Amino acid sequence: MVINRADNRSGHFNEGDRVQLTDNKGRHYSFNLMRGKEFHTHQGFIKHDEIIGLPEGSVLSINSTTGVIQKYLAFKPLLTDYVLSMPRSATIVYPKDAALIVGFADIFPGARVLEAGVGSGALTLSLLRAVGQNGLVHSVEKREEFASNAKSNIEHYFKGLPDNWKLTLGTLEEVPANELHGEYDRVILDMLTPWECIDQAAKVLVPGGVYMAYVATTTQLSNVAEGLKKDGRFTEPESFESIIRPWHHDGLAVRPEHRIIGHTGFLIYARRMAPGTEILQRRRRPSKGLYGIGEE
Repeated sequence: MVINRADNRSGHFNEGDRVQLTDNKGRHYSFNLMRGKEFHTHQGFIKHDEIIGLPEGSVLSINSTTGVIQKYLAFKPLLTDYVLSMPRSATIVYPKDAALIVGFADIFPGARVLEAGVGSGALTLSLLRAVGQNGLVHSVEKREEFASNAKSNIEHYFKGLPDNWKLTLGTLEEVPANELHGEYDRVILDMLTPWECIDQAAKVLVPGGVYMAYVATTTQLSNVAEGLKKDGRFTEPESFESIIRPWHHDGLAVRPEHRIIGHTGFLIYARRMAPGTEILQRRRRPSKGLYGIGEE
């Protein structure tokens, strides 16, 4: 049984933990703690034994070989830190989008989630943490090199492969029905043509379940939206993107940063209707100027 990282709430560094050191310029250095080992920089070194047992948030001083004392702030890396620094075989689902997927798809403790398009495993990590030990995440990845890298990243993060995670190599369309875990509460797709899996999603989702796709282009977004509407077993889809603008604050000097974390992808989702139920068409007020409305 793999120990969930959430169970380690001691707030102290133990052997085997990953530590992230941050210098006064905001640069990060991350490594696993092992007794007898040393972490070296061009200015000196620090022994792992000196870190083990310390509380998170401690300030460490490097044993200098240059006469310049360099200090570092020590924390265990957050999931965001881990995802942004882990080895990648494909573009990751960035934390800003993973957080929205978990929130808007309502990934709850105990949920059964079917995921297609694992990539480097970034989203899978968020899904596994959200469903908890009583939930299930079944991931499908068609490229073996992606699946291997994702497996390594997930195993490294959880210090072992979670018992409630299943990884299937192949495309979602090719997965035999007997390999799927019956019904799912959520279907999350990060793939080139998620509209081709709408029928399969409808078959495995429980009534009220959520279908969500993460796509990069407006063409993909349109195809998914039209596919969901044409299928007739889902509510009218909703879609959005997220843009993050950091802010600088130094006393009364409060202003937006010059950089913006802009477009990474679109999220589109809909809910599974009850079997045999006709979708309730949404009424919209026509815009002025449409079909002569508002004209004199």
